[in-house]
Amino acid sequence: MTEPNLLDSFTKISVGTITLNTLIPAVLTFLVCLLAMRVISKLTGKLLDKSKKIDGTLQGFIRSSIKIGMWFITAMIVADSLGIPMTSVVALVSVAGLALSLSIQKIMANLFSGITLLVTKPFVADDYVTVAGKSGKIKTVGLFYTLMDSPDNTVISIPNSDVTASAIINFSAEPLRRVDMIFSASYDDKTEDVKNAILSVALEDDRILEDPEPFVALMEYKSSSIDYVARLWVQNSDYWDVYFRMNERVREIFEERGIQMTYEHMNVHIVEK
Repeated sequence: MTEPNLLDSFTKISVGTITLNTLIPAVLTFLVCLLAMRVISKLTGKLLDKSKKIDGTLQGFIRSSIKIGMWFITAMIVADSLGIPMTSVVALVSVAGLALSLSIQKIMANLFSGITLLVTKPFVADDYVTVAGKSGKIKTVGLFYTLMDSPDNTVISIPNSDVTASAIINFSAEPLRRVDMIFSASYDDKTEDVKNAILSVALEDDRILEDPEPFVALMEYKSSSIDYVARLWVQNSDYWDVYFRMNERVREIFEERGIQMTYEHMNVHIVEK
């Protein structure tokens, strides 16, 4: 009668249908899958970075989708190496998916909203937008969140469902943009003098387009001043530079020509009886 081999006894230890003999190959298979996932992720990243037809918003979505897909395939392969029937795995995943979808409706809403954003394309990467009360430059549209860079260099993450449910203002969609500015002057100053002063500043800036031509007009009578509107067309990239320069130069030209740049005030007259 032969003595039992300790190694054979150890390898026959099992939990359900899983034994050490099936567990070790499954672990090795899992490690190989992890290595393959890393290689595929790097290759996919390089291909997406080189592609000029796929914008940054779609790239982020593709990366996330591929990662989830690879994890699902890895789980199926490891389950198969453990001897778990695929039909049982598929059925389990289906039931779990149904239960999960009912409990995470908000997450699913973000997922389908992300797909909607990628299909309709209300913006692309690097567009400057205002959405859901936040303003910034679009980085990417992920599976669940849209990422934006704010002007003060912070990252804003907005749920995709909030993006699709709100009005989206895209400031980068058109090559030209109109600068609308309001300047106030005194009632004592002549209308034509004020209009000519503002217009002269606009005409000296080469970044302001001649067609459509600059427009200056009396806008509104206020309690202590008269408002004048200036509407100037510029290249989208020149918007803020022109805006700030107009503010500075109009103040200077008003001082040079003796035009009063007024502010809200109240005149009190005391009548002696």
